[in-house]
Amino acid sequence: MPSERLSRWLARSGVASRRGSDRLVAEGRVTVNGEAPPPNGCLIDPDRDLVAVDGRTVSAARSPRRYLALNKPPGVVSTVSDPGGRPTVMGLVQDPSGLFPVGRLDLDSRGLILLTDDGDLALRLTHPRYGLPKTYRITIQGPVSTSEFEHFQQGPVLEDGPTHPISVKIMRKSSRRTVLEVALAEGRPRELRRMCAEVGVRLIDLERVEIAGVRLGTQPEGTTRELSSSEVARLRAAAGMA
Repeated sequence: MPSERLSRWLARSGVASRRGSDRLVAEGRVTVNGEAPPPNGCLIDPDRDLVAVDGRTVSAARSPRRYLALNKPPGVVSTVSDPGGRPTVMGLVQDPSGLFPVGRLDLDSRGLILLTDDGDLALRLTHPRYGLPKTYRITIQGPVSTSEFEHFQQGPVLEDGPTHPISVKIMRKSSRRTVLEVALAEGRPRELRRMCAEVGVRLIDLERVEIAGVRLGTQPEGTTRELSSSEVARLRAAAGMA
């Protein structure tokens, strides 16, 4: 078999995403034939070289790949593990072996997270180059004025640059609260929360309801489901892998 970059092979084998695999190598948790590779990785021959992570041998990628949708509750960390011992999304999966979350939702947010062992797809779904849309439903305390709504539509300017929402829609409004649906193609940390602060409105709930055409729908909070073949095809097409 031709040589392949170590981090790419780790991702393809379902160990972590491509970036996560790079971090594992840089942290010295990966060995090739019993020796630590350079921090920036190396080329391997998967047919001849023995790769281990944290002392455990990594097998070649299994088939078929797994693709899950999870409805994350608030208070759950969207990582594989947490040094502080907080509950993670992996604890909500019946068989988390080989899976990792694609992207993140902050601790207090809820909604759709994708889980997979397909490192190549995960990399593309999170890479800024592909700008895959994610849709959020946010609940704001009180009414939203015309000027505040227009500020959202135009894209508030944050400390790390202007924002570029794809769309902003009013879903429900009353004197007590307003529900907006906001679609973004960016993935900056806590972007929507910072947008609300910049506009000057109080955010009381944030839920992600769609990722690149895969919708959360009526899936109960804290549950997972397997993506349909058409949903997987939609994701792969959006990521340029069709």
